[in-house]
Amino acid sequence: MSATADAVPPPPLTRWQLVWRNLAAIAAGGLVWLTVAPAQWDVSRLLFFTDLALGILSLVAMHFRRRWPVTIALVTSAAGALSASSVGAGGIAFISMATRRRWMEILPVYVVSVAAGQAYSMVEPRQPDPWWVSLLFAAVFGGIVAAIGMYIGARRELLATLEDRADRAEREQSLRVAQAQSQERNRIAREMHDVLAHRMSLVAMHAGALTYRDDLTPDETREAAEIIQANSHRALTDLREILGVLRETETEAAPDRPQPTLGDLDDLVADERTAGARIQLKIGVREGVEVPQSIGRTAYRIVQEGLTNARKHSPDTQVDVIVSGCPGDGLTVEVSNPMRVGSARIETTPGARFGLVGLAERATLARGRFEHGRTAQGDFVVRAWLPWAA
Repeated sequence: MSATADAVPPPPLTRWQLVWRNLAAIAAGGLVWLTVAPAQWDVSRLLFFTDLALGILSLVAMHFRRRWPVTIALVTSAAGALSASSVGAGGIAFISMATRRRWMEILPVYVVSVAAGQAYSMVEPRQPDPWWVSLLFAAVFGGIVAAIGMYIGARRELLATLEDRADRAEREQSLRVAQAQSQERNRIAREMHDVLAHRMSLVAMHAGALTYRDDLTPDETREAAEIIQANSHRALTDLREILGVLRETETEAAPDRPQPTLGDLDDLVADERTAGARIQLKIGVREGVEVPQSIGRTAYRIVQEGLTNARKHSPDTQVDVIVSGCPGDGLTVEVSNPMRVGSARIETTPGARFGLVGLAERATLARGRFEHGRTAQGDFVVRAWLPWAA
């Protein structure tokens, strides 16, 4: 690990962790000091009290190892040159500093620790071992202490990495759930618009006729009322089916609501003609060639929205619907009608202006193209091209 790497900050210590670290430092330093304390008392009382004082000061300094890790590790390691009782505090301070896993910090402390151990072997009253044995022991002891600290630091970094990954995975999962919910809400909104707008516009048109026209015969009034009743019932049925999907549970999943395809265009046009619309339908797809359901469903919705817009904004006009294409070239859908400019209209159904936006989204999801607008001849055209693989 490089010397400039950012170390994972150590977690705060509990009361028990603080207690056992102090007990471990006292026990380690005390056991080592007891092996030399009798000789110090007999030979040099000054060394005896100096060793004990430095051990106590090292224990006090050990409590500041997290604030000044390198300084405390250096001081407590250097105290080992005259104090055997400071070994426990110096070892814990060295381990704490080594958890940072920075070689530019570990090497100086290691050198000071080995040098202090060798220096203490020279001032110790009794020197039963050769100097090289003391040097080897100090080098091995310092290496073990550094290795323990680096292991703790690596484990701490691994746990922090795993926690970060778990938090990131949880956040990503939450984002995916929110995105899925948003997409599902948009899908339901498009479905409700496509299904209900067509029916309710028919209801509004004929209800407007009954409201504003007083020259209708009883048969015409009855016919308009029957159309209102039929489309109202159909709209309620469609609404119940959509709400049923929303109430589905994982254990009681209702079958998917059947979606219209290109083969249902004849029924759609027939309903419009029954309501009084003038529609000319041309399907330029060869007989026997099956249009994929996804493309046919999108084409159906485009035609449905185009007929709804024509009825709302240009009633009593000729609507031309052209559907043509073949595998490899794609499917083209076009709905056009003359614009009624300056004429009185009895239909006052408000438009949310979301229909064409929804159609553009459908075409984009199908990897197709969508456009709409007024032509130079004064017609309003809705045109879409949908890919159709060969």
